[in-house]
Amino acid sequence: MTRTWRGCVFIGTSLDGYIAKPDGDLSWLTAPEPRGHAAEEGAHPALVWKTFFPTIDTLVMGRTTYDTVSGFDEWPFEGKTVIVLSTTLDASDRAQVVRSVDEASDLLARTGAERVYVDGGRTIQSFVSAGLVDEITVSVAPVLLGRGSRLFGDLDRDVLLTLRGHHSTDGDGLLRVTYDVSRR
Repeated sequence: MTRTWRGCVFIGTSLDGYIAKPDGDLSWLTAPEPRGHAAEEGAHPALVWKTFFPTIDTLVMGRTTYDTVSGFDEWPFEGKTVIVLSTTLDASDRAQVVRSVDEASDLLARTGAERVYVDGGRTIQSFVSAGLVDEITVSVAPVLLGRGSRLFGDLDRDVLLTLRGHHSTDGDGLLRVTYDVSRR
């Protein structure tokens, strides 16, 4: 069966590849210390949240990410279908709960999803391993954390990427890169 939806990752990492500190802290990414960064806007810029998020109709996230965003003052995904990949969450009034990547993929097909935002370290790793990610945008922060939660884990094969866009921003020093996942 041909997959009808496009899996998209949009995430920030430290230069050494971590998405969170060991205690889950994200302040190094969400409230960075101001410094004078050089910036470059290329002919083919990477995606940014302002242009990426409106193109998404569905989100798939893991339990840890769901618990984090559930603690925000406002639910950030109003109007979007949200699926939580968890073996421990029983039910949610904001999201549909699935137990496996296969179950998530089936639900995405049944609900007519088109552009799916895949979020959360382990969920991203699982979707990449299953060949269900088509686009990856990474914003690399100018910080080395040394430990924490890694974005990518071990893979059983190479995943080839084709550069689609890149740029850097002076306010936060983020190097933003968008790739398409190559299919062999």
